[in-house]
Amino acid sequence: MRLHQVTIKDIAKILGISISTVSRALKSHPDISADTRNQVKDLARKMHYEPNALAMNLRRNKTNTLGVIIPEIVHHFFSSVISGIEDIAYDRGYNVMVCQSNELYEREVINSRALLANRVDGVLISVSKTTLEFDHFRNFSNQGIPMVFFDRICPEIICDRVITNDEGGAFLATEHLITIGCKKIAHFAAPQNLLIGQGRVSGYQRALKQYQRVFDQALVLQCDTRELALENTERFLKANPDVDGIFAVNDSTAIATMQAIQKMGKNVPSDISVIGFGDGPNALIACPSLSTVEQKGYEMGTEAIKLLVHKIENESPADSYQTKVLTPTLIARESTKWK
Repeated sequence: MRLHQVTIKDIAKILGISISTVSRALKSHPDISADTRNQVKDLARKMHYEPNALAMNLRRNKTNTLGVIIPEIVHHFFSSVISGIEDIAYDRGYNVMVCQSNELYEREVINSRALLANRVDGVLISVSKTTLEFDHFRNFSNQGIPMVFFDRICPEIICDRVITNDEGGAFLATEHLITIGCKKIAHFAAPQNLLIGQGRVSGYQRALKQYQRVFDQALVLQCDTRELALENTERFLKANPDVDGIFAVNDSTAIATMQAIQKMGKNVPSDISVIGFGDGPNALIACPSLSTVEQKGYEMGTEAIKLLVHKIENESPADSYQTKVLTPTLIARESTKWK
């Protein structure tokens, strides 16, 4: 059972004075006698009275609370982003409400409504892979609540953004497979409604073109989860037996792809080299250790929250927005070796 929270009304009733007198006494107002101030503060201390921060903030039209909507909390990249967000937010005096869409548009809409109902001062958003409509985000703009999109952005809403150079990172990954001697390289891709999916396919294509390799659409498979990789890798490789290199759109897909390859009796990397994107902790403990592209989630979180706090606390033109692009780094490990 929830305990009753002590209010200034309770203190006023016990002392037989007005609520306004209690309020002014707690603020050490000079119009209230020292004796009354001491009585009020002593009783407030004994009753464990805490000011209602929400009510005070609402009177100032500010809650000092920020909302975050992410696809998955368990994903290392997004948990790293949250760490970066919280470190800066709490240092600047803000609380953070984290909502998980679980890659579902419907839940993302519910999350957005909840944050609006809690009157957050600003929102940081990474879009779910099933989101194709964006009116729930426009509701924030209509209420004058600033937004910053990170990683997975909404192309239809112009606001501050923090992204990874996905095209450049995909180029590095594919180029690495080419330079170690892979002849036929496949890409396990994200859905193409996501700009990160488009960017990583584009980088894969650019690397093939630069090294005079023929692009084959049949070697691009929509496969961006562990489950899809375990389900589809064997069938894909039997249909494309000459594939000797795979660039997976993220690390979890890459690791599951390696497991499926090994289950087929093939060796990574001597038969097929595999590279991912993200560089989470599992990349180091995979067997073999996973070559990947470092995505810098913590830095993305800190940059995103800085943009949001700046927008909240500073007057700036309505059309003044920034897009910060983080540069990924190639990390070569045991899953890709010279053939």
